Amino acid sequence: MKALLIIDMQQGSFRPYTLRYDTKGVIDRINGLSQQFRKSGAPVIFIQHDSTKENCFLPGTEDWALLPELVRGSEDIFVSKTANDSFYKTDLQTILQRRGVKELIVTGCATDFCVDATIKSAIARDYSITIASDGHTTADRPMIPAKQVITYFNWLWSEITATQGMINVKSCQAILET
Repeated sequence: MKALLIIDMQQGSFRPYTLRYDTKGVIDRINGLSQQFRKSGAPVIFIQHDSTKENCFLPGTEDWALLPELVRGSEDIFVSKTANDSFYKTDLQTILQRRGVKELIVTGCATDFCVDATIKSAIARDYSITIASDGHTTADRPMIPAKQVITYFNWLWSEITATQGMINVKSCQAILET
């Protein structure tokens, strides 16, 4: 069984939308994946960062809310996290185990923080992972433009080896075609 993870696509991280690389395109591609997952009965899991300790991204606030363009379904699952790693002190692992999920398709924001931390945590838990190469985004960093950060992490993830699970990096279109 597969599950789609949509990490931290929250309003507070996208003010303005141009802050993140290719925001509209990433949203559209994530929506395409989530619609296919729902049709096949596979779980769609939205993960939202709660930064209550830092007094931002407070649950129930506008900044914490998902981007309004993201399509949601009645069976979608929502997980709140307080660290970059979506598994850390959350019920994500339990949710995945109860549904027999062995493979994760990963999308979201930010490539170099929460997406990366979640991927590395998932591989340590022996999941097979497919990263949507054009389904994650980040902002420009002090010395590296966002597009280059994304390209670098897509390469990095494609080079990771694992004992049990595996990592693939594919475009959203290639994922839709499998």
